[in-house]
This record gives sequence, C-alpha cells and structure tokens, in this order.
Amino acid sequence: MIALLILIACALAVYLLAHPRTPSGIKVVLLTAPPVAGVVWLLEEVFERTFTAVAVTAVFVIVLIALIGLLAHPRLPIWTKMIVFGTVPVAALAWLLVVTADDTIKDPGEDPCSMYYGGVGVSKAFPPQAYCRYEDGSTHDLATGTQFVFWVCFATSLALLSTGLWHAVRNPGTLMRQFRAGVSPPAR
Repeated sequence: MIALLILIACALAVYLLAHPRTPSGIKVVLLTAPPVAGVVWLLEEVFERTFTAVAVTAVFVIVLIALIGLLAHPRLPIWTKMIVFGTVPVAALAWLLVVTADDTIKDPGEDPCSMYYGGVGVSKAFPPQAYCRYEDGSTHDLATGTQFVFWVCFATSLALLSTGLWHAVRNPGTLMRQFRAGVSPPAR
C-alpha cells in the first residue's frame, strides 16, 4: 500500500513539474523537498537527533529561498541558474563518499584502514575528511580526489545560492511571484 501511495505521489509530482501553468516556486519545492524530508525523518526517527533535524530544516528553508531567488534573478543566463541543480547533488554525493571512505561501520578488520594501511579509520562530517590514523600518530588521507570535487561543487553552489539569496532579500516581490501561476510581472 505504501509503495502505491509513493507511486501516485511521484506521478503527481511529475505531472505538476511538466504542467506549464505550475508556478516555478512550486516546481522547486517539489524537486527539493522530498529528499530533505527523508533526511529529516531519518535524523528524527531513526537516529533520534532532533536538534540536527531542526538545523537541517532551517538550512533547507534558507537554501530554498536562495534557489527561488536565483531562478527569479533577471540578469543571469539560464545555464548559470541550472548549474546549481548539478553541483548541489554532486556535492552531497561527494560528501557522502568522503565521510564513508573509512568504512567504520564494517566489522573491525574489514575497513580499508586496517586491511590495507594498518591503521584506524577516522572521518569528520564537516569539513568532510576521512583518514587512517596510525599508532605513531601519523595519518594517511582517504578520498582526496573526492574531497576536491566536494569543495569545487560546494563553492560553486554557495556562490550561486548567495547571489539568489541576495536577490530574494533585495526584492522579495520577485520571490512571491514565483508562487503565482499565470501572473506576468508588472510593466516598467
């Protein structure tokens, strides 16, 4: 039954995304809210981290305002606006690959640090980093290429979303117009 409801919700979302009269603000919410809602649910229900779930929700609201402001920006070409839809997921995937590079969840002795390097795996969530620590105190970095990809995508996304947030704060009327269907902007 749950699978059927999810399938119906996905079909409705695809219909609204393809429908030309659906406001762009609604389309952005439909694209971005489900994965964030899943992460918030995991944080709250599975990991019992209420504060982290609230922080993720607050950051999502700010990023959502920035994204809608970016899409409403009149002077940016469309290709610069669409870069965010590529860099944000790539940054999230790169972050996940970096923080799980040491595989500390696996059984001891099966993670790459103890199997290949003879150390103990350590990872940090932000800035994302994974490394092997040896008994003598030295370290060996894991996933350095993936860290580079994360930082490039993170910086690009942050710059573009900052532009969108600045536009949304400077002109809140354009932000609100993104949620109205069929309304053309006033003539100047």
